[in-house]
Amino acid sequence: MMNRKISILEIVAILLFLLYMLPFAIVIINSSKPTLTIIMDPLAFPKNPSQLIANIKAILESPNVRYVSSFISSLIITVSSVGLLVLISSMAGWVLVRTKTKLSNIVFMVFVAAMVIPFQVVMFPLIGWFHLLEVKLGLFQTPFRILQNYPGIILAYLGFGSSLSVFLFHGFIKSVPLELEEAATIDGCSKPATFFKIVFPILTPITVTIIILNSIWIWNDFLLPLLVLGAGQTVRTLPLAVAGFVGSFVRRWDLILTATLMTMAPVIILFLILQKHIIKGIVDGAVKG
Repeated sequence: MMNRKISILEIVAILLFLLYMLPFAIVIINSSKPTLTIIMDPLAFPKNPSQLIANIKAILESPNVRYVSSFISSLIITVSSVGLLVLISSMAGWVLVRTKTKLSNIVFMVFVAAMVIPFQVVMFPLIGWFHLLEVKLGLFQTPFRILQNYPGIILAYLGFGSSLSVFLFHGFIKSVPLELEEAATIDGCSKPATFFKIVFPILTPITVTIIILNSIWIWNDFLLPLLVLGAGQTVRTLPLAVAGFVGSFVRRWDLILTATLMTMAPVIILFLILQKHIIKGIVDGAVKG
Protein backbone atom coordinates (compact mmCIF):
# COMPACT_ATOMS: atom_id res chain seq x y z
CA MET A 1 0.00 0.00 0.00
CA MET A 2 2.85 2.37 0.89
CA ASN A 3 4.53 1.80 -2.49
CA ARG A 4 1.22 2.49 -4.24
CA LYS A 5 0.81 5.79 -2.36
CA ILE A 6 4.33 6.84 -3.30
CA SER A 7 3.65 6.02 -6.96
CA ILE A 8 0.46 8.08 -6.96
CA LEU A 9 2.24 11.02 -5.35
CA GLU A 10 5.02 10.79 -7.92
CA ILE A 11 2.50 10.80 -10.77
CA VAL A 12 0.75 13.84 -9.28
CA ALA A 13 4.10 15.60 -8.87
CA ILE A 14 5.03 14.91 -12.50
CA LEU A 15 1.65 16.17 -13.74
CA LEU A 16 1.97 19.35 -11.68
CA PHE A 17 5.51 19.86 -12.99
CA LEU A 18 4.32 19.52 -16.60
CA LEU A 19 1.40 21.86 -15.92
CA TYR A 20 3.60 24.60 -14.51
CA MET A 21 6.32 24.16 -17.14
CA LEU A 22 3.94 24.22 -20.11
CA PRO A 23 3.76 28.05 -20.41
CA PHE A 24 7.55 28.29 -20.18
CA ALA A 25 7.94 25.59 -22.85
CA ILE A 26 5.51 27.42 -25.14
CA VAL A 27 7.54 30.62 -24.77
CA ILE A 28 10.78 28.80 -25.65
CA ILE A 29 9.26 27.00 -28.65
CA ASN A 30 7.54 30.04 -30.14
CA SER A 31 10.44 32.44 -29.62
CA SER A 32 12.14 30.74 -32.58
CA LYS A 33 9.18 31.08 -34.96
CA PRO A 34 7.68 33.91 -37.03
CA THR A 35 4.35 35.44 -36.04
CA LEU A 36 2.28 33.69 -38.71
CA THR A 37 3.57 30.25 -37.72
CA ILE A 38 2.85 30.99 -34.05
CA ILE A 39 -0.74 31.93 -34.85
CA MET A 40 -1.31 28.91 -37.10
CA ASP A 41 0.27 26.28 -34.83
CA PRO A 42 1.58 27.52 -31.47
CA LEU A 43 2.48 24.00 -30.27
CA ALA A 44 4.59 23.03 -33.29
CA PHE A 45 8.36 22.88 -32.92
CA PRO A 46 10.31 25.55 -34.83
CA LYS A 47 11.59 24.56 -38.26
CA ASN A 48 14.20 27.31 -38.37
CA PRO A 49 15.85 27.81 -34.94
CA SER A 50 17.95 30.66 -36.36
CA GLN A 51 14.75 32.73 -36.29
CA LEU A 52 15.54 33.30 -32.59
CA ILE A 53 18.67 35.25 -33.53
CA ALA A 54 16.67 37.37 -35.98
CA ASN A 55 14.05 38.06 -33.32
CA ILE A 56 16.69 39.09 -30.77
CA LYS A 57 18.31 41.40 -33.32
CA ALA A 58 14.95 43.00 -34.13
CA ILE A 59 14.28 43.57 -30.42
CA LEU A 60 17.67 45.17 -29.78
CA GLU A 61 17.29 47.44 -32.81
CA SER A 62 13.71 48.51 -32.10
CA PRO A 63 13.66 52.30 -31.46
CA ASN A 64 10.27 52.21 -29.74
CA VAL A 65 11.15 49.52 -27.19
CA ARG A 66 14.76 50.49 -26.37
CA TYR A 67 15.48 47.12 -24.81
CA VAL A 68 19.00 47.92 -23.60
CA SER A 69 18.00 51.09 -21.73
CA SER A 70 14.98 49.27 -20.29
CA PHE A 71 17.27 46.47 -19.13
CA ILE A 72 19.54 49.00 -17.40
CA SER A 73 16.53 50.68 -15.76
CA SER A 74 15.22 47.33 -14.50
CA LEU A 75 18.68 46.49 -13.16
CA ILE A 76 18.99 49.82 -11.33
CA ILE A 77 15.51 49.54 -9.83
CA THR A 78 15.90 45.90 -8.80
CA VAL A 79 19.38 46.21 -7.29
CA SER A 80 18.58 49.44 -5.46
CA SER A 81 15.23 48.22 -4.12
CA VAL A 82 16.53 44.82 -3.01
CA GLY A 83 19.64 46.34 -1.45
CA LEU A 84 17.59 48.81 0.59
CA LEU A 85 15.06 46.11 1.54
CA VAL A 86 17.81 43.84 2.86
CA LEU A 87 19.55 46.62 4.77
CA ILE A 88 16.50 48.25 6.35
CA SER A 89 14.48 45.07 6.96
CA SER A 90 17.38 43.26 8.61
CA MET A 91 18.02 46.14 10.98
CA ALA A 92 14.30 46.52 11.72
CA GLY A 93 13.92 42.80 12.38
CA TRP A 94 16.94 42.81 14.70
CA VAL A 95 15.67 45.79 16.71
CA LEU A 96 12.18 44.30 16.99
CA VAL A 97 13.56 40.98 18.26
CA ARG A 98 15.99 42.43 20.78
CA THR A 99 13.64 45.17 22.02
CA LYS A 100 11.08 43.30 24.11
CA THR A 101 8.39 45.91 24.70
CA LYS A 102 4.70 46.22 23.90
CA LEU A 103 5.51 48.82 21.27
CA SER A 104 7.90 46.50 19.45
CA ASN A 105 5.24 43.76 19.43
CA ILE A 106 2.68 46.19 18.02
CA VAL A 107 5.07 47.38 15.31
CA PHE A 108 5.85 43.80 14.34
CA MET A 109 2.14 42.93 14.14
CA VAL A 110 1.64 45.95 11.88
CA PHE A 111 4.28 44.54 9.53
CA VAL A 112 2.57 41.14 9.59
CA ALA A 113 -0.86 42.67 8.98
CA ALA A 114 0.50 44.64 6.03
CA MET A 115 1.21 41.38 4.20
CA VAL A 116 -2.52 40.64 3.80
CA ILE A 117 -3.47 44.07 2.38
CA PRO A 118 -4.08 43.71 -1.39
CA PHE A 119 -2.00 46.00 -3.56
CA GLN A 120 -5.08 46.98 -5.57
CA VAL A 121 -6.58 48.61 -2.47
CA VAL A 122 -3.76 51.15 -2.07
CA MET A 123 -2.41 51.59 -5.61
CA PHE A 124 -4.51 54.63 -6.56
CA PRO A 125 -4.11 56.41 -3.18
CA LEU A 126 -0.36 55.73 -3.49
CA ILE A 127 -0.13 57.55 -6.82
CA GLY A 128 -2.22 60.40 -5.42
CA TRP A 129 0.11 60.76 -2.43
CA PHE A 130 3.18 60.70 -4.67
CA HIS A 131 1.70 63.42 -6.87
CA LEU A 132 0.76 65.52 -3.84
CA LEU A 133 4.27 65.11 -2.41
CA GLU A 134 5.78 66.26 -5.68
CA VAL A 135 3.57 69.34 -5.69
CA LYS A 136 4.30 70.20 -2.06
CA LEU A 137 8.07 69.81 -2.45
CA GLY A 138 8.23 71.35 -5.93
CA LEU A 139 10.05 68.36 -7.41
CA PHE A 140 8.71 68.77 -10.95
CA GLN A 141 11.38 69.17 -13.61
CA THR A 142 14.09 68.09 -11.17
CA PRO A 143 16.20 64.91 -11.04
CA PHE A 144 14.55 64.10 -7.69
CA ARG A 145 10.95 63.97 -8.87
CA ILE A 146 9.03 60.96 -7.59
CA LEU A 147 6.70 59.95 -10.40
CA GLN A 148 8.21 58.79 -13.72
CA ASN A 149 11.60 58.49 -12.04
CA TYR A 150 13.68 56.07 -9.99
CA PRO A 151 13.04 57.46 -6.46
CA GLY A 152 9.28 56.87 -6.63
CA ILE A 153 9.38 53.26 -7.81
CA ILE A 154 12.21 52.35 -5.41
CA LEU A 155 10.33 53.93 -2.49
CA ALA A 156 7.17 52.03 -3.47
CA TYR A 157 8.99 48.69 -3.61
CA LEU A 158 10.63 49.44 -0.27
CA GLY A 159 7.22 49.96 1.30
CA PHE A 160 5.46 46.98 -0.26
CA GLY A 161 8.36 44.55 0.25
CA SER A 162 9.38 45.43 3.78
CA SER A 163 6.54 43.54 5.52
CA LEU A 164 7.52 40.06 4.29
CA SER A 165 11.23 40.82 4.58
CA VAL A 166 10.93 42.01 8.19
CA PHE A 167 8.78 38.97 9.02
CA LEU A 168 11.39 36.53 7.68
CA PHE A 169 14.34 38.36 9.25
CA HIS A 170 12.46 38.56 12.56
CA GLY A 171 11.95 34.80 12.68
CA PHE A 172 15.53 34.01 11.71
CA ILE A 173 17.12 36.44 14.18
CA LYS A 174 15.31 34.70 17.02
CA SER A 175 17.62 31.73 16.43
CA VAL A 176 20.77 33.87 16.75
CA PRO A 177 22.23 33.42 20.27
CA LEU A 178 22.05 36.59 22.33
CA GLU A 179 25.33 35.61 24.00
CA LEU A 180 27.23 36.49 20.79
CA GLU A 181 25.97 40.06 20.95
CA GLU A 182 26.64 40.33 24.67
CA ALA A 183 30.22 39.15 24.15
CA ALA A 184 30.70 41.72 21.39
CA THR A 185 29.33 44.47 23.66
CA ILE A 186 31.75 43.45 26.43
CA ASP A 187 34.61 43.67 23.90
CA GLY A 188 33.63 47.27 23.19
CA CYS A 189 31.54 46.93 20.02
CA SER A 190 28.91 49.56 19.46
CA LYS A 191 25.37 48.62 18.42
CA PRO A 192 26.00 49.19 14.68
CA ALA A 193 29.29 47.27 14.84
CA THR A 194 27.62 44.39 16.69
CA PHE A 195 24.93 44.13 14.03
CA PHE A 196 27.10 44.43 10.92
CA LYS A 197 30.10 42.43 12.18
CA ILE A 198 28.37 39.75 14.31
CA VAL A 199 24.68 39.42 13.46
CA PHE A 200 24.41 40.25 9.77
CA PRO A 201 26.96 37.63 8.56
CA ILE A 202 24.91 34.94 10.37
CA LEU A 203 21.82 36.01 8.40
CA THR A 204 23.27 34.89 5.06
CA PRO A 205 20.71 32.08 4.36
CA ILE A 206 17.65 34.25 4.97
CA THR A 207 19.31 37.22 3.24
CA VAL A 208 19.84 35.18 0.09
CA THR A 209 16.24 33.99 0.24
CA ILE A 210 14.93 37.53 0.57
CA ILE A 211 17.17 38.67 -2.29
CA ILE A 212 15.78 35.97 -4.58
CA LEU A 213 12.13 36.45 -3.65
CA ASN A 214 12.23 40.23 -4.00
CA SER A 215 14.38 40.17 -7.13
CA ILE A 216 11.95 37.87 -8.94
CA TRP A 217 8.99 40.00 -7.83
CA ILE A 218 10.51 43.38 -8.69
CA TRP A 219 12.12 42.27 -11.96
CA ASN A 220 8.88 40.77 -13.32
CA ASP A 221 6.42 43.31 -11.89
CA PHE A 222 4.27 45.17 -14.41
CA LEU A 223 1.44 46.97 -12.62
CA LEU A 224 3.41 49.05 -10.10
CA PRO A 225 5.95 50.35 -12.69
CA LEU A 226 3.06 51.14 -15.02
CA LEU A 227 1.40 53.26 -12.33
CA VAL A 228 4.50 55.00 -10.98
CA LEU A 229 6.61 55.29 -14.14
CA GLY A 230 3.75 55.53 -16.63
CA ALA A 231 3.98 54.53 -20.29
CA GLY A 232 6.48 57.25 -21.17
CA GLN A 233 9.99 56.84 -22.52
CA THR A 234 11.92 58.41 -19.62
CA VAL A 235 12.30 55.38 -17.35
CA ARG A 236 10.88 51.99 -18.35
CA THR A 237 11.35 48.52 -16.96
CA LEU A 238 11.61 45.40 -19.12
CA PRO A 239 7.96 44.31 -18.62
CA LEU A 240 6.85 47.75 -19.84
CA ALA A 241 9.22 47.45 -22.79
CA VAL A 242 7.82 44.04 -23.74
CA ALA A 243 4.31 45.53 -23.65
CA GLY A 244 5.51 47.96 -26.32
CA PHE A 245 5.23 45.17 -28.88
CA VAL A 246 1.49 44.91 -28.23
CA GLY A 247 -0.34 47.42 -30.41
CA SER A 248 -4.02 48.21 -30.75
CA PHE A 249 -4.34 46.26 -34.00
CA VAL A 250 -1.04 44.40 -34.45
CA ARG A 251 0.66 42.00 -32.05
CA ARG A 252 4.18 40.81 -32.91
CA TRP A 253 3.98 37.50 -31.09
CA ASP A 254 7.44 36.46 -32.22
CA LEU A 255 9.02 39.57 -30.68
CA ILE A 256 6.74 39.48 -27.62
CA LEU A 257 7.70 35.91 -26.75
CA THR A 258 11.39 36.39 -27.54
CA ALA A 259 11.50 39.54 -25.40
CA THR A 260 9.72 37.63 -22.64
CA LEU A 261 12.37 34.91 -22.80
CA MET A 262 15.13 37.53 -22.68
CA THR A 263 13.45 39.13 -19.68
CA MET A 264 13.14 35.84 -17.79
CA ALA A 265 16.73 34.72 -18.40
CA PRO A 266 18.51 36.86 -15.73
CA VAL A 267 16.04 35.82 -13.01
CA ILE A 268 16.31 32.14 -13.96
CA ILE A 269 20.11 32.33 -13.82
CA LEU A 270 19.97 34.02 -10.41
CA PHE A 271 17.55 31.39 -9.14
CA LEU A 272 19.70 28.47 -10.35
CA ILE A 273 22.81 29.95 -8.72
CA LEU A 274 21.21 30.61 -5.33
CA GLN A 275 18.43 28.01 -5.22
CA LYS A 276 20.02 25.90 -2.47
CA HIS A 277 19.51 28.74 0.00
CA ILE A 278 15.81 29.32 -0.71
CA ILE A 279 14.14 26.48 1.21
CA LYS A 280 16.59 26.68 4.10
CA GLY A 281 16.09 30.41 4.46
CA ILE A 282 12.29 30.27 4.28
CA VAL A 283 12.07 27.39 6.76
CA ASP A 284 14.48 29.01 9.22
CA GLY A 285 12.80 32.39 8.89
CA ALA A 286 9.21 31.22 9.23
CA VAL A 287 9.35 28.10 11.45
CA LYS A 288 11.79 29.48 14.01
CA GLY A 289 9.65 32.58 14.28
